[in-house]
Amino acid sequence: MGLGTPDDAAVYRLNDQQAIIQTVDFFSPVVDDPYWFGAIAAANALSDVYAMGGRPLFALNLCAFPDDLPAEVIAEILRGGADKVAEAGAALAGGHSIRDREPKYGLSVTGLIDPRLLTRKGGAQVGDQLVLTKPLGVGVLTTAFKQEAIRDTAVIGAAIASMARLNRRAAEAGNTAGASSATDITGYGLIGHALEMADAAQVAFRFEWSRLTFLPGARAAAQAWHFPGGAETNARAYAPRVHFAAGLADWQRQLLFDPQTSGGLLLSVAAGRVEGLLATLRAAGEDAAAVGEVVPGSGLIVEA
Repeated sequence: MGLGTPDDAAVYRLNDQQAIIQTVDFFSPVVDDPYWFGAIAAANALSDVYAMGGRPLFALNLCAFPDDLPAEVIAEILRGGADKVAEAGAALAGGHSIRDREPKYGLSVTGLIDPRLLTRKGGAQVGDQLVLTKPLGVGVLTTAFKQEAIRDTAVIGAAIASMARLNRRAAEAGNTAGASSATDITGYGLIGHALEMADAAQVAFRFEWSRLTFLPGARAAAQAWHFPGGAETNARAYAPRVHFAAGLADWQRQLLFDPQTSGGLLLSVAAGRVEGLLATLRAAGEDAAAVGEVVPGSGLIVEA
């Protein structure tokens, strides 16, 4: 799996029981604290392996730092990343660094999967239920915090905790439930990544806005329109393919285009297995919810 059939990561079959998963991701700081920046960037990079149903084997650091960035700040960024790699049960095996005016950090990650357990974007079946494993709202919250519109440290703390949480347990539960497809929700927002899944499977996804979960403070920040620029970019790109219920306000629609950093997994699962999956996820501390279903057609439908 590569550019011919794009997915969350490249996959190279070694034999009938093993395939290598390869992915890479890095970005500039999304929070001020260097440790949590490193942890979030690492969790985000590891997430693509989990979206494919695999487990990380090892990772390489990707570092771009200014000359005047204090050594102790760099050390904290790297410590945050190393802690997340260790939490994933993987090895940190080196990396590469360059000078850059803006700090950037991330990982190249190599993982392993049994090809028979691979969860591609395009496997959703009509009748499947859609499960989201993390609340939405990271983009609007971090933007509001940068604009000093939010001063409640508990609110931003909840967003940081969500971003830093690995999708490891979500992926394991999805494998156990026999998820037919999966992706992780990141820069294209829920709408953009859901469209990728629906298009790949040649089906439509129907969401219920009232069943979607959001981080504390996200609705208020959205009503005050503290969206990052990426939300508008996503809306321009994807809105023509979405049928929204007439009763949804503009801020409610825009929240679904909000770009997420290290968001949760969106899983399609046979209807009879959803309750078991949700029970497993919630027992593991995941704030998961069934948010919609797979239906015939194309594009997305968002009901109130």
